[in-house]
Amino acid sequence: MPLALLALAVGAFGIGTTEFVMMGLLPDVADDLHISIPSAGHLVSAYALGVVIGAPLLAAVTARMSRRTVLISLMGLFVAGNALSALAPDNGWLLAARFLSGLPHGAFFGVGAVVATNMVAPERKARSVSLMFLGLTVANVAGVPVATLMGQNLGWRATFLGVSAIGLAAIAALALLIPHDHEHTTAQGLRGELAALRSLPVWLSLGTTVAGFGALFSAYSYITPMLTDAAGYAGASVTLLLALFGVGATAGNLLGGRLADHSLRGTLFGGLTALVVVLALFPLLMRTEPTAAVAVILLGMAAFATGSPLQLMVMEKAASAPSLASSANQAAFNLANAGGAWIGGLALAAGFGVTSPALAGAALAVLGLAVAALAYTVDRRRAPAAGRERIVASHVPQETEAVHH
Repeated sequence: MPLALLALAVGAFGIGTTEFVMMGLLPDVADDLHISIPSAGHLVSAYALGVVIGAPLLAAVTARMSRRTVLISLMGLFVAGNALSALAPDNGWLLAARFLSGLPHGAFFGVGAVVATNMVAPERKARSVSLMFLGLTVANVAGVPVATLMGQNLGWRATFLGVSAIGLAAIAALALLIPHDHEHTTAQGLRGELAALRSLPVWLSLGTTVAGFGALFSAYSYITPMLTDAAGYAGASVTLLLALFGVGATAGNLLGGRLADHSLRGTLFGGLTALVVVLALFPLLMRTEPTAAVAVILLGMAAFATGSPLQLMVMEKAASAPSLASSANQAAFNLANAGGAWIGGLALAAGFGVTSPALAGAALAVLGLAVAALAYTVDRRRAPAAGRERIVASHVPQETEAVHH
């Protein structure tokens, strides 16, 4: 694997840290800015909105630029957004800065995935994507806990200055390690990029992402009350348990990347099936502290084993605009975040119990399997037609040549 993947992982580490650290800093931010915690929660939504809007938009408008230049520029925007977050004088400015911080998130992962796969042999594409995502999962193990402690002891503004420093390190790594490339010779402008998203297989792949990761966030958004109210953990133990989730996610990400290089669709179906089983067993596993810890690890493993396969599948289905499709998949991840949390909240509000969001997640994972199965059926039906087109095309030049002779 090329060393350049390290530069992508450093950028992913910074992005993962700033995305998730706000959850742990909400009380500190709310107290300092004299707002309620629910109002501070809008800062999480502002970042997610930036991802959803920025992912396809920035990927499309930068389609004709060198991918190396795009990655460095996106990380520069990331640094600016986090620096402005640290300097924000009030909640309104902080909302705007968080939105700005989210804009480059999806496009960075989208363009980065294309760069990663172009630097390796075809049989290592999924592993290259998983190594880039490694920065995101390691952020949950180390970056978020350290950044949260920094914010609690030095002030939340220090956290965002620290994240900005990570972004600067990523820019240096990208400039040093990512090879120079030329402008996209196949780029057709914004209209051409958007045209690639009209394909049904692309939308089915994006739908699988929304349902599959919606299953994860349906449970993970309410993991703290499950661990404290159902499993009996003290609140102080939750941070360590969330780090265990990061360990599971890291292991699942690496395993999924390796397996997907052997069987892309098989790994996807296997990961989603494992997610259904783990979430369905959550009410049972959350009865004791040891089994609850195991459940947290297994949840991270099962969910993130599907990350690389989903990213690669979307890119393959939109071969004429892989950067845009890959970035759109990152927007789908964040839609899954918001949608999954909403559905899990409905289960809680309906009075079905503290572990009911996990069962709602299991239902979403079943939906993800159904969409993935539909995508497989569509691909099988289209394959014979594509084969016939190739056969006809291969015979046309020969017949034309015979006429000339």
